[in-house]
Amino acid sequence: MTDRIILGIDPGSNITGYGIIHLRNKSLQLVTAGVFDVSNEEDHFSKLQLIFRGVVKLIEDFHPDEFAVEEPFYGKNVQSMLKLGRAQGVAIAAALHRNLPVTGYSPRKVKQSVTGKGSASKEQVAEMVQRLLDFDKNLYFEDTTDALAVAVCHSFQGKGLSSGGSENYSGWKSFIQQNPERAL
Repeated sequence: MTDRIILGIDPGSNITGYGIIHLRNKSLQLVTAGVFDVSNEEDHFSKLQLIFRGVVKLIEDFHPDEFAVEEPFYGKNVQSMLKLGRAQGVAIAAALHRNLPVTGYSPRKVKQSVTGKGSASKEQVAEMVQRLLDFDKNLYFEDTTDALAVAVCHSFQGKGLSSGGSENYSGWKSFIQQNPERAL
């Protein structure tokens, strides 16, 4: 399918980023992006409820075809990892509740796909996403550009930015090699 809307999520226990892109033929377009800032909520379960409701509302408002989420990376603080996993879980539950196909990507896979380098900095990821989607990077938080990167990464995988839907992009360099007309 060369015309689809992808919802990308960068889960967080205090700030969850979201980004929605429209993939039409070989073109990516930013639909909307932002964050769910639940840091003022004292109760962790209230935070989770707000994330769930926010994702459901995005799905109802924008009717995405697919849902992509960044998977938590291994951390030393078990409590932080548990909270992050819960935030990811409620976002996934919201997508499943609305019958969206869900795909998870490791942070390294997202960075590799968008920049060509799995160890890229958040700033490098934000810069590449900004160039690819052509928006003012000062308008968005880091969590927002991370969520957009997840959506862009998903668009590159398997069904990616190709008219036939059979190419698989392993990163930015691979994408440019297969789509020289898209180079800046």
